[in-house]
Amino acid sequence: MEIVKRPHVQNFIDWSADKPEVVVLTADLTNSSEVGNWRDTYPDRFFPMKMAEQNMMGFAAGLAREGYEPWIHTFAVFIYRRPLDQLAMSIAYPNLRVRFVGFLPGITTPGGVTHQAIEDLSVMRATPNMTILETGDATEVESVLDVAHAVDGPVYIRMLRGEVPRLFPRDEPMRLDRVRVLSEGDDVTVFTAGITTEEAMRAAAPLAAAGIGMTHIHVSTHKPFNDPLILESIKRAKHGVVTLENHTIVGGLGSAVAELMAENAVGKPLVRLGLQDTYAHGASRQYLMREYGLDAPALVAGIEKLVGRPTGITEADLEVVRIEEVHSMSKAEAL
Repeated sequence: MEIVKRPHVQNFIDWSADKPEVVVLTADLTNSSEVGNWRDTYPDRFFPMKMAEQNMMGFAAGLAREGYEPWIHTFAVFIYRRPLDQLAMSIAYPNLRVRFVGFLPGITTPGGVTHQAIEDLSVMRATPNMTILETGDATEVESVLDVAHAVDGPVYIRMLRGEVPRLFPRDEPMRLDRVRVLSEGDDVTVFTAGITTEEAMRAAAPLAAAGIGMTHIHVSTHKPFNDPLILESIKRAKHGVVTLENHTIVGGLGSAVAELMAENAVGKPLVRLGLQDTYAHGASRQYLMREYGLDAPALVAGIEKLVGRPTGITEADLEVVRIEEVHSMSKAEAL
């Protein structure tokens, strides 16, 4: 499995070459948001806004009204917490073409609660006119640009950075409001997004060996959430549904699936795995995923709860099929 180092950096530069309307704004996190080289390539299209996110939102709104396409690059938590009023009233309400590129979503940072965007999906899903995308691998990091660019309105992106695994073929780019079916089975359906997708992929083969058929759905569009395959996959599951997300279970992927099940009168058990209405703390991504039940062993335990029997799958079984080693020369989770 290929590991791609900083897939956004050069790809975004090349993609922007024939799009003079694309401009970039940052708030003192230029290199941390992988646009230092972009700034050097297109200095006249780059706006450093210092540590003033509210002003950055208003500035981006003004640029969008003048026909530019602002791409705000910063940590996810700084997009929606402090400047929410400006985001909602200056950008979302008038439905302006502003793209919010949010790095270090959820517990992908060791920075603790001040830097962990654990409720961003809840807030952004509740914001009218907002489209929400999440990258799950290098292919989606590269292809999310075209998807966001085509949306006539504001777009929020949960972006991966640093060294990123390529889980999906290059010729299968992200598509708006379309899920990926990564495995198929009739016993349980599992929904994942972002960094949790690799965890479910690790569990697929051991579960199959244990006689449990899993349909695994990877979600890259959180809003809208209308792909017919979502409901079809839910109805297919004999024992029930599991959601596994890098987010609080309140208002994110688990809530979106629950809403869809309720609206369509699908009476099946649902297990929501993620942060259980709690804040995390500062530590490595791997440690936090284990501590808060966002990893492959937690998924197996959730599936065992649904099917009502132990699988016999051990942590050693899951490590054997680990796709991405705990790598790196430049930690994706580092500040």
